[in-house]
Amino acid sequence: MPKKPTIVIVDDDPVGLNTVISILGDIYNCVPIPSGIVALKFFEKHTADLVILDYNMPQMNGIEVLRALQENEKTDHIPVIFVTGVDDEDGEVSALREGASDYVLKPIRPTVLVTRVKNQLELYVHRMELQKLVDEKTADLNRVNEILTRREESTLNLLARITDMRDEDTGNHIMRTTEYTRVIVEAIYTNPRQGYFLNREQADSIVKCAKLHDLGKIAIPDKVLLKPGKLTPEEFEVIKKHPIYGEKFFADFIQATEDDPFLETAREITYSHHEKWSGAGYPLGLKGDAIPLSGRIVALADVYDALTSERPYKKAFTHEVAKDIITEDSGKHFDPYIVELFLANEQKFIEISKMRSSH
Repeated sequence: MPKKPTIVIVDDDPVGLNTVISILGDIYNCVPIPSGIVALKFFEKHTADLVILDYNMPQMNGIEVLRALQENEKTDHIPVIFVTGVDDEDGEVSALREGASDYVLKPIRPTVLVTRVKNQLELYVHRMELQKLVDEKTADLNRVNEILTRREESTLNLLARITDMRDEDTGNHIMRTTEYTRVIVEAIYTNPRQGYFLNREQADSIVKCAKLHDLGKIAIPDKVLLKPGKLTPEEFEVIKKHPIYGEKFFADFIQATEDDPFLETAREITYSHHEKWSGAGYPLGLKGDAIPLSGRIVALADVYDALTSERPYKKAFTHEVAKDIITEDSGKHFDPYIVELFLANEQKFIEISKMRSSH
């Protein structure tokens, strides 16, 4: 036998309570409650399928009780029917605006009350079934999104690893550069200012894509990329082409995927992380804020790691030396504000710089 729906009836007038119970008691499980305060206490441990609420009550009137029910996630879904002896249009409108499902005038006509209660309970059941379907679909979408996110991360890490493996001397360069980028990105995200604003999606994309900044090096010949000594001017010109190769790689993908913002961020970083604030960088000679913000951020992260890392042709510089070089290049190589953020977060850079390859 199906369980009877539970209806909570809140009225400070015993006659009003008994009237509603006499109409609905044989059909539903009725719980009479003499005040709004007691009703809220009841809902701390119990629930109901519908509330019939008197409008005028001492201590807490019906509107105040309704607001309290609406503000509680345990009760905000329960339909509420107001009952009042005053034919007050403003009161009716106010109740409905606050979230009441219906409004019934006294003296109560039994057939009217039964019909309205039945309708609200049916709507409540349909709403709960719809919410269940929405929750199930949302859970399915979340599972699919988690799978796609893991695949995206794996693909990015694979591409980054391929790049890293071409130059063993870089050790964990890509990983460290990504973490330096994260420090600057989070500083901008949490304290935006004019010209320096990132929403959460943009911030996450820059951090993820930072690990692909040197992807174009895949196309650089080994004899140049892996040369143990200092490069000749001609060899350096070959190296300088890697941003172009990286840009073309992502541009082709963007064309195939109809302007994916994530891929666009990757494209920006690959082609612009060697541009300089003064316009003396490569490959396009962009100047100032014509350089994408993502590229300006990764430029500093990339150079800091190069300075503090050992290479066959140089020893690793200390943090202090690297800081002096970067500070000196503020407004020339680097965006001055990005340098400010670097200086404000230098301790984090020092900690990240300790992350070195174990081999």
